[in-house]
Amino acid sequence: MTSTPVAPAAALSWDELPYLPVSDPAFSVQSAAVREARAAGWCARTPYGLAVLRYDEVNSLIKDRRLRQGSWAWPQHNGVTGRFADWWAGWLLNIEGDDHARLRRLLNPAFSPRAIADMSAGFVALAHELVDGFAARGECEYVSEFAEPYAARVVARLLGIPEEEWPTIAELSATIGLAMGVTFKQELPRIEAALDQLFAYCDAIIDDRTSNPRDDFATALVTAQRDGEKLSHTELRDSMALLVFGGFDTTRNQLALAMKTFAENPDQWALLAERPELGKAAVEEVMRVNPTVTWVTREALDDFEFGGLAIPAGTTIHLFSESAGTDPLVFEDPSFDITAEGRKPHFGFGGGAHHCLGHFVGRMDMSVALPILAQRMPDLRIGDGADWMPFSGNTGANKLPLVFTPTA
Repeated sequence: MTSTPVAPAAALSWDELPYLPVSDPAFSVQSAAVREARAAGWCARTPYGLAVLRYDEVNSLIKDRRLRQGSWAWPQHNGVTGRFADWWAGWLLNIEGDDHARLRRLLNPAFSPRAIADMSAGFVALAHELVDGFAARGECEYVSEFAEPYAARVVARLLGIPEEEWPTIAELSATIGLAMGVTFKQELPRIEAALDQLFAYCDAIIDDRTSNPRDDFATALVTAQRDGEKLSHTELRDSMALLVFGGFDTTRNQLALAMKTFAENPDQWALLAERPELGKAAVEEVMRVNPTVTWVTREALDDFEFGGLAIPAGTTIHLFSESAGTDPLVFEDPSFDITAEGRKPHFGFGGGAHHCLGHFVGRMDMSVALPILAQRMPDLRIGDGADWMPFSGNTGANKLPLVFTPTA
């Protein structure tokens, strides 16, 4: 079953579409050029293919079965084979059809809201512990002092990795992340060495929980089965490694983007401190207007027409989650507001068959942390020397100095 636009559209020509230079490191998904292209129509050309800019069209195409996950061929495009390419091919994100459905069915129970909610109190204590290290100073380097250790220690707690080894988790994840860049092939020896080390962690967890099951998340993954089906050791190891890498990277980056968003909206920061029950809403609003995953990639499986545009098979399609989340055609007042009600869902966790399996974890750990940060870091401001990744693809902060009124 396929999706179609909400309303028929006049025929479009690729040559007449606005052009967005998304391969330029200076390009930003929040730029005036993107806003102008969105006002002109639902899509634009890019060096890679098509950018989809409006909410309704993103919402339709993200579920369209004429498209598949677009990153599956990345190693092949870079001439990379071997164990990293094999791991990449085994990602739940890059598998389609019956294999994808089977893996998701087996992994789902471990990620249930009830299982994740049991860890909430521990995350509260962790957030306070980290803020204790800098609250009285009235300043911090937020990425290294909070976002990075918080994200890495959350992952360590989920999988039962010794928590004091969080710097290793962070380093391994950062090294594997080099695979997403243009120097992928040159960095392959470092990337595969990091992956081997991460596999060793995962193998040790699998062996331990197989022999000594406990009432925890890692055991739920290791013992996952349904209707007589079980994950193979390779499937389990690959899924765990992806959880470490993806869980750390996206949480760290999204926490940094949250602070940027709140620093630009000080009234909302003060409100969150007064009303910590708005933590869940704060996460949804941050991910609507400032998601770390600024676009979701798909690839056309066949020739088809959509919104008046002929789309050839093999076309790369970037669904701009940030642009869709602030589309004035859908959000009458798209400004950042953690008290707003009735918002349509954002696309910060993707959507359709490839909706992020770990979204309950991401939502919960951030909704716990943000109210604590708001209460203990009043009058938030961004200090000098902030260093941001490009505002396209997957984005975040490399360094984020913050200044605030000291608290006890």
